[in-house]
Amino acid sequence: MYIAMNRFRVKTGSEPDFEAVWLNREVHITKEEGFVEFRLLRGPQHEDHTLYVSHTVWASEQHFVAWTKSQAFRDAHKDAGQNKPLYLGPPHFEGFAVIQTVTP
Repeated sequence: MYIAMNRFRVKTGSEPDFEAVWLNREVHITKEEGFVEFRLLRGPQHEDHTLYVSHTVWASEQHFVAWTKSQAFRDAHKDAGQNKPLYLGPPHFEGFAVIQTVTP
């Protein structure tokens, strides 16, 4: 398993617009080979921003990399530049190989 995350520092007051972008967008990822799940997370509020994280789980890092090279990825991100006014700087990517999973 592989987890890919992007951290977004969303300007204070822009949270409803940021969430609307994600909740109303066309989803391209669900048919990708190796895709397991996606979550959009809202984190702590700071003086000038709220932290959000896009969190995807993949069967492997290779599946994630293949997604980033796909037409579906390009389609999903084609309008991303229009949302720059909502952020404090660009998103910060973090990728993780899953070492252990514990389930009930």
